[in-house]
Amino acid sequence: MDPSAATSAINVGSLQAIFQNTPGRVEQPVVQCVQIKPMQQSNGEATERYRVVFSDTKNYVQTMLATSINDEIHQDRLKKGVLARLINYQANNVKGKRILIVTSIQVLEQYGVHNTLGSPVVMDIKDEGATSTISSNNFYGNQPQQQQQQARSMPTHSKPPPSSAHANIYPIEALSPYSHKWTIKARCTNKSDIKTWHNRNGEGKLFSVNLLDDSGEIRATGFNDQCDQLYELFQEGSVFYISSPCRVQMAKKQFSNVNNDYELTFERDTVVEKAEVQDDVPQVRYNFTTISDLQSVDKDTTIDIVGILKDVGEVSQITSKTTSKPYDKRELTLVDNTGFSVRLTVWGKVASSFEVAPEQVVAFKGVKVSDFGGRSLSLLSSGSMSVNPDMQESHTLRGWYDSQGQNQNFATHANVQGTVMPGERRSDQIKTIAAVKEEQLGMSDQADFFNLKASIQYIKQDNFAYPACISEGCNKKVVELEPGQWRCERCDKTHDKPEYRYIMSVNVSDHTGQLWLSCFDEVGRMIMGMGADELMEYKEVDEKKVSDVFSDANCKTWNWKCLAKMDNFQDNQRIRYQVRSAAALDFVAESQKLIALIKQYDGMNM
Repeated sequence: MDPSAATSAINVGSLQAIFQNTPGRVEQPVVQCVQIKPMQQSNGEATERYRVVFSDTKNYVQTMLATSINDEIHQDRLKKGVLARLINYQANNVKGKRILIVTSIQVLEQYGVHNTLGSPVVMDIKDEGATSTISSNNFYGNQPQQQQQQARSMPTHSKPPPSSAHANIYPIEALSPYSHKWTIKARCTNKSDIKTWHNRNGEGKLFSVNLLDDSGEIRATGFNDQCDQLYELFQEGSVFYISSPCRVQMAKKQFSNVNNDYELTFERDTVVEKAEVQDDVPQVRYNFTTISDLQSVDKDTTIDIVGILKDVGEVSQITSKTTSKPYDKRELTLVDNTGFSVRLTVWGKVASSFEVAPEQVVAFKGVKVSDFGGRSLSLLSSGSMSVNPDMQESHTLRGWYDSQGQNQNFATHANVQGTVMPGERRSDQIKTIAAVKEEQLGMSDQADFFNLKASIQYIKQDNFAYPACISEGCNKKVVELEPGQWRCERCDKTHDKPEYRYIMSVNVSDHTGQLWLSCFDEVGRMIMGMGADELMEYKEVDEKKVSDVFSDANCKTWNWKCLAKMDNFQDNQRIRYQVRSAAALDFVAESQKLIALIKQYDGMNM
């Protein structure tokens, strides 16, 4: 297709006009996509995020796409070289870097796919006239002065702004500490009780709510005066407009069950208004973990879970060691169609007023994983539960339990951290790959251990390492918030750079067959002869060097100590073979073994 038509359709200079907030600028500019790159995902985060570079032939700018428009990439509509119209977006000017957050886009497929049009360069914007936050309408980035003064002087309980001010709503997913004038429309999915504290610095009170819209969730907290003003206004299940000023800050994960790196704090002039239209915002959103998968979930992780209520314990009381106050608790037993059961503890009012009969489907949002007894769960104060919810997962469990589950025996996660569980088969004898498969190691309820002597045939080169936290003893995956800022959710810290660690898939073979093994950092260093950090540096500058390193690792024989266990992936069961350790061949020892075998053979033939 003729590139001249595509070039003519692009709004040249529109990106610079956005960041300079030029009067009369094109509100929904047409630009070209010149690069798409997936972003690193946070721990437990299931949704992919993409970083896209757009060009207006004069300048280019880095953008982050809202997950709600990921389908444009998955359906191969938004791709390198196409033209697109930016419908809704927010422009941020952060430490000299220009970043767009795009929440709505229209791909213009009629213009075809082209190589980069024009000669775009990085924008050169002077500070004068440039703003830190601009949106695709006048509400967020360019409010009339009178309206701004009115918003600043309006207390939270006063008459809200006219409904026309809510014509364009800011998505929760796009909120960041660099967002300034914004309004979100969200459903209150959970409201905590008012909590008080007393310490040497004084006393106070607070409450929190979980807010949900189509793009994501976020937790918001009100202290003292804001607690008095807003607590009665918020009602679980209702939809509200919340307008800045309202502080956006890094989330304190230990107090939250919401999957968001940020949280809100209500301020004196925060405006909260109950929405007239309540049915255009989704209800509670779940991200379920199956009971069998709990063994791979880290301690203190917050998850959602759904299962059949198999048993309900009696209410008991414990006394807090810190406050000396008594708390009610009740232990529940959940089972699901993975064949596992788990104990879940509910507390306080939920425990004392719990009236759900056994054999009902119950969905829990915001439960904390403990390693007590192998794996157990605890419903957080900010969590919630729903009995027989109208969702596919609930209907599937109901059908399974009625047809076969009620007569089934269930495994537990007891002693998952022990070296060998009752019923596990551990063998120090070297097995052939054919024997591993014929004996169906890993097919039982418990893990099987075995040794293997095999040669490397191939190592997958895509995703061979992950960026890990550099805090001592952590090693959890970190997420790049922006260049030079890597966030660890577990440590609640941001680092200048990560430490890359191996996580590799290795194909090995012996004279009887081949097998795929999963290897981690310690084994990866032995195989590759260098750390993952060094190999990642080569990947940035010398792909041929990387290829040579992988080639050199092939065709070498190792002694592998492995573990086989059943794994569930995308609703399919498979056996996963995981390497616990590896050692290079000791040729003297190997020769002695062969000599011993020869002598045994000779003895049998005498």
